[in-house]
Amino acid sequence: MTFPYDFGFIPSTKADDGDPVDVLVVMDEPAFPGCLPKCRLIGVIEGEQGKKRDKERNDRIVAIEQANHSFASIKHIDDLGKQFVKELEEFFVNYHDLTKKKFRIVAVGGPGAARKLIKDGIRALKGK
Repeated sequence: MTFPYDFGFIPSTKADDGDPVDVLVVMDEPAFPGCLPKCRLIGVIEGEQGKKRDKERNDRIVAIEQANHSFASIKHIDDLGKQFVKELEEFFVNYHDLTKKKFRIVAVGGPGAARKLIKDGIRALKGK
């Protein structure tokens, strides 16, 4: 199973799962490992993974690469349309199923929620 768009992380952050904050970058052309594209935050898919007692948050920021033409008018995750967002949600659920991990969508938030998640991730990395 391959990611539908470029998937990576936001440097200098730490998410609740102990890894850097994850980000799915929607762009016209695929990127390459190690690149750092400039992006516009449009939202976050909030999720939990693990079993009942061992659940942890594993949220995914959704962003649009700034030079992107196909998604230039998208400013909020809702602008992608319900079906598009549902497909992204189902991708993450199915991706985790393949690794024998349970993943549940908690909510979908806009750019403000994404910014807060990043700020929290920066603070967590610094230990504050």
